[in-house]
Amino acid sequence: MIDADAYTLSPELRRLVDNELDRDERLVWLAQPDPKAFTRGYWPIQLFGIPFTAFSVFWITMAASMGGGLFALFGLPFVLVGSGMLTAPYWGRRWARKSVYALTDGRAIVFKQEWNGMSIRSFRPEQLGSIERRQYADGAGDLIFAKEIASYGNRNHGPRINQIGFIGVANVKQVEDLLEKLADSE
Repeated sequence: MIDADAYTLSPELRRLVDNELDRDERLVWLAQPDPKAFTRGYWPIQLFGIPFTAFSVFWITMAASMGGGLFALFGLPFVLVGSGMLTAPYWGRRWARKSVYALTDGRAIVFKQEWNGMSIRSFRPEQLGSIERRQYADGAGDLIFAKEIASYGNRNHGPRINQIGFIGVANVKQVEDLLEKLADSE
């Protein structure tokens, strides 16, 4: 058993969790994503951002040196996008520090930091279908227990599937055991 009360959260996040719990609900597990594990998928974005940003800066420099003053400004949006790609791991770590996962005796709760605030999603035992575990060599990993089609996509690649669950958690197998116990209590 993981001692949920021993986990240290900022007062703001702890208050958010406490306010979400029902009066008779008991906290079984509580954790924040491990920033290192949470940002595994952000590193390829950053690596792609290096040549993307370098080419954008090169393009602006060349356009400006050829006397294209105003024309060179068309490269600025690409530099901004490249800067976003270069800083993707930073934003991922920031979101991880402001997100929380909780498991109670009656539901799994995902408190996920987003651009415009906090998203709070609850999953009762009957909503926990097939649980997928991705485990890495260090024992950390992801527990995916819901998937939804995102509202965007294109004809060539189809819609994007968002995976919902506990992403980037330490001791993922131990947490999976607790989650399966909740799912079986249906």
